[in-house]
Amino acid sequence: MFSLFSKKTEMVSAQDALPGRATPIATAATHFVSGRPLGAEVPEGMQVAMFGMGCFWGVERMFWKLPGVWITMVGYAGGHTPNATYEEVCTGQTGHNEVVRVVFDPAILSYDALLKVFWEGHDPTQGMRQGNDRGTQYRSGIYTFSDAQAAAAIAARDAFAPRLIAAGYGAITTEIIPAPAFYFAESYHQQYLAKNPAGYCGIGGTGVTCPIGTAA
Repeated sequence: MFSLFSKKTEMVSAQDALPGRATPIATAATHFVSGRPLGAEVPEGMQVAMFGMGCFWGVERMFWKLPGVWITMVGYAGGHTPNATYEEVCTGQTGHNEVVRVVFDPAILSYDALLKVFWEGHDPTQGMRQGNDRGTQYRSGIYTFSDAQAAAAIAARDAFAPRLIAAGYGAITTEIIPAPAFYFAESYHQQYLAKNPAGYCGIGGTGVTCPIGTAA
C-alpha cells in the first residue's frame, strides 16, 4: 500500500509514463450549463486561463458561475501521456493534473480576479494532494498563456504567501508554468456538479484573503 501511495504522489518520468493514444477520447459536444460548443474557437477579444486546484468537478463550478466567463471545460494537462483517460490519470502514471480551462472576457472579468478565485478557492500548500484527494493529479497549478499572465500569477503568489504563513500554513507548492497541451476529460466529467448537484466536491479554501485587485 505504501508503494502504491508513493507512486501516485511522485511525478512519473516521461520514460515511465503510460503511452496514451494518438486520437482524442470522446467528450461532450456542448457545455451542459450554457449550451455553447466545448470545441469552439476562442471568440475574438477573449482570453484563456487554466488552473489545477484538486478535483476538477468543484473547481469548474467555481469558474462557470463568474460573470465574464464565456465557457469552461475540464481535462488533463501537465503530464506526458497524450489523450489519457481518467482511469489512466488516476494511476499516477501519466503525470497529468486535473485542470479547468476557462475562456473569459477581460473587459468584464480580469485575470487578477480569476487568480483571486484560484488562490482563495483551495489550499495551495498541500503538494500532491488536496484535502483527502491524494496524487499528482490533484496538485495546485497555474498554466499561463502569456508573459503577462505569468507575471500576474507570480506577483499574486508572492503577495499571498506571507498571509498564508501568518495564518499557520506552510509554503505555497503551486506550479506556475507555460500552459501545456490540454486534453479533454470524458463527457461525464464536464460540468459534473451541474448534472449531479449533490455530487462530491472536495474543494475548500483556507479562509485567507488574497490581496489582489478584482477590477477588469
